[in-house]
Amino acid sequence: MAGFLDRAKEQAQQALSQGKEKVEDVQAQRTGNDLLKKLGAAYYAEQRGSGSPQDVQQALAALEQHIAQHGDGFLRS
Repeated sequence: MAGFLDRAKEQAQQALSQGKEKVEDVQAQRTGNDLLKKLGAAYYAEQRGSGSPQDVQQALAALEQHIAQHGDGFLRS
């Protein structure tokens, strides 16, 4: 009986770990999409004359930092 409970506990822990990884992946993808949107908005504002090149550079730097930490998988979705 103890062997069964140990296996069930191990499987539950694995499922929990996989669930946490999936949540982290989804959160990283959402953050990447938000940063990409901010970059687009900053670039658009710059082109329309109401934004600055510094805003575009800041948005680009934030996006590049996110890509360095989490990869660029969100760009393909």
